[in-house]
Amino acid sequence: MKKIAVHLAEGFEEIEAVSIIDVLRRAELEVSIISITGNLEVSGSHRIKIGADLLFEDVDYSQIDMLVLPGGMPGAKHLKEHIGLAEQIVKFNDNGKPIGAICAAPLVLGNLGILKDIKATCYPGFEGELHGAIVTENDVELSGSVVTGKGAGVAIDFALKIVEMLKGKEEATQLAHKMIAEV
Repeated sequence: MKKIAVHLAEGFEEIEAVSIIDVLRRAELEVSIISITGNLEVSGSHRIKIGADLLFEDVDYSQIDMLVLPGGMPGAKHLKEHIGLAEQIVKFNDNGKPIGAICAAPLVLGNLGILKDIKATCYPGFEGELHGAIVTENDVELSGSVVTGKGAGVAIDFALKIVEMLKGKEEATQLAHKMIAEV
């Protein structure tokens, strides 16, 4: 079973985090909620608290198949500033392992040079942070092993694209049908 680490920082976008976690678990993927804050309880940008499964420092990243970064502000800024997370993102990218970022979180990938010469999307206004990317207006953009999404309103589509990446189009389509969503 594929293992996905969804990272939370103070000020994350709740709809994105919860929707992604929920859809991926419905697809029978193993999802761990990772706090980069040093505390298992993390507050979102709308003061909704989520309990993480693990602290960043307790994760064995050699056992993780994909990294996911929900957006929100100041959550995305905090993700960008976390040195250990940046190191893991670079390792994943260097090894061609999948990485997902939605809303403002693609700025993390942009600042690490990961989006250079690939298609990416983000929340309007953050395009300048996607250094070297071919920025599109699409809701969800898949380029190689990197998937980016525009924002909270497309969180389910973004999560279904991850399901498609990891389990195939048919699995994603079946799950979307059960959820009364479109792929």
